[in-house]
Amino acid sequence: MTGLFLQNWWRKRRSRHRKSGSRLARGLRWTWRIALVLLVLDAFYLMRIWPDWQQFGQGRALQSQFILNYQAQRKRNPALPPLQWIPVAPDQIPRDLRRAVVVAEDARFYRHHGIDLLAFMDAMDSNLELGKFRYGGSTISQQTIKNLYFSSARNPLRKWHELILTLAMEMKVSKQRILTTYLNIAEFGEGIYGVEAAAQYYWHIPASQLNDYQAAQLAATLPSPKKNNPQTRTRNFTQRVERIYGWMMKQEEGK
Repeated sequence: MTGLFLQNWWRKRRSRHRKSGSRLARGLRWTWRIALVLLVLDAFYLMRIWPDWQQFGQGRALQSQFILNYQAQRKRNPALPPLQWIPVAPDQIPRDLRRAVVVAEDARFYRHHGIDLLAFMDAMDSNLELGKFRYGGSTISQQTIKNLYFSSARNPLRKWHELILTLAMEMKVSKQRILTTYLNIAEFGEGIYGVEAAAQYYWHIPASQLNDYQAAQLAATLPSPKKNNPQTRTRNFTQRVERIYGWMMKQEEGK
């Protein structure tokens, strides 16, 4: 009797294991199928939004998704300030302004290939110290792609698409063109996009006439332009201006 009981128990145990293994294998197969379908759909999405890099590198400045979103918001709320956006050619953006923005936003801009892992790790360390997600560590190249084609939503899928397009842009487009594009579409205040519109709004001069300190002020607006700008002149803004201007002067002395 004992032997028969053990045999029956062992058969049932083996049967349960086979069924469990079969369910696991079936689950893995369906997981791979779903993953493959999602990858194909994602590839089709990227193909649909894939830029014409030749046009990107040579044509006039593109209207960004952020600008289009602002226009849509203003239709719903006419009380918002009118859109101010005046794209300009590279030779209309002074060297000091380019230098100020690179110093403030992406010090290794000319050395990386779109992604700055050192800046990303520094940002994550700062976030851990603060106990909240405040710094993203995005490069100027990443911000250019985000502004042009996406939104400010923080989700992994958007970051993945941003990463793919950023790497592609870095292979196809010159650094000067990337920086010029960014300076033509970055937000410098509510409804104010690009350095030309910002210079005319804050100082009533074209961007080409900005001095080094005004350039530092524009660069200091970029983390939160609606709150911190040459008009609001918050404490955080003025402190950031002085830091950026100091970094610029050190760079100049080091040459």
